[in-house]
Amino acid sequence: MTTDPDPADRARPAWPPHHAPPPIARLAIAPHADTVRRIDGAWWPHSADLLDELPDLLSALPFDWPRITHATVNGTGWPAFPAHILVSGHVVRLRRTAARRPGPDTICLVSTGHGRWDLAIIPPDTPEAEAVRLMAEMARTGQPTPA
Repeated sequence: MTTDPDPADRARPAWPPHHAPPPIARLAIAPHADTVRRIDGAWWPHSADLLDELPDLLSALPFDWPRITHATVNGTGWPAFPAHILVSGHVVRLRRTAARRPGPDTICLVSTGHGRWDLAIIPPDTPEAEAVRLMAEMARTGQPTPA
């Protein structure tokens, strides 16, 4: 007489290995207000590679923001990048300002026909405590630095 082996002894199927989840975009949006502001939020990217970072940023934007069609970075810390990138099935045009403007590095996100949003960029190598403080201040007051 044969018996079935104990279920615990049966070989388990070989599952594909789990990949680490993608980094979460580190983003703080200024509180909603009826006044126009110069900076709408703060973004702390994980690296200076815009092609890797932009898709995570765009997927982390508030659900009521329209689809972003253009992104312009102000700053010299970004390596070369192409004129456009495909993000979630749509084209986002990329641009860098020709000369560094005074003030913090920023990224300008544009949705054609809907508006624009400017985010202060916290450099990727900023110590965590400082970056978290800056982002919390932005989320609380709408200012990228303490008021």
